[in-house]
Amino acid sequence: MDEVMTAADATSATASTSTSFTASTASIQANLALTSAFVACAVAQFLKLFTSWYKDRRWDTKRMVDSGGMPSSHSATVTALTVAVALDQGTGGAAFALALVLALVVMYDATGVRLHAGRQAELLNQIVCELPPEHPLSTVRPLRDSLGHTPVQVVAGAILGCIVAYLMRAA
Repeated sequence: MDEVMTAADATSATASTSTSFTASTASIQANLALTSAFVACAVAQFLKLFTSWYKDRRWDTKRMVDSGGMPSSHSATVTALTVAVALDQGTGGAAFALALVLALVVMYDATGVRLHAGRQAELLNQIVCELPPEHPLSTVRPLRDSLGHTPVQVVAGAILGCIVAYLMRAA
């Protein structure tokens, strides 16, 4: 048996899909943890523009999309996520445990592996610069050396994440 879709059926299906999408969008906007994490990341990346100006006395808009620098946007993001989950659902559930472990791993990685990888990149870039022009590696593009964060940058990002989550909760 072939079913025939009438115009009324199509209109009803479209209205149902539209309502479902609107409800889905509203639930994402109401998700404190998700919006706090995204806002904290955006604010941290924006602040890098000013902290890099303070340090270098020049405006570098590229800093708003680069990794590394003050404050750590990774730390701000995962801390805002963790604090928002704690405020919204409490600290006794699996969601808080997941968010906390994720935050600790990200912040440890930022001050450990990524920081040291950036320092190694600095040294390798210096070595390549000192090579004679005829050396095959003398024309290699420099490695990115702004990868990780100092502990102060991570703590600043974590404080920012806490502030954003509390402010988002109050809003």
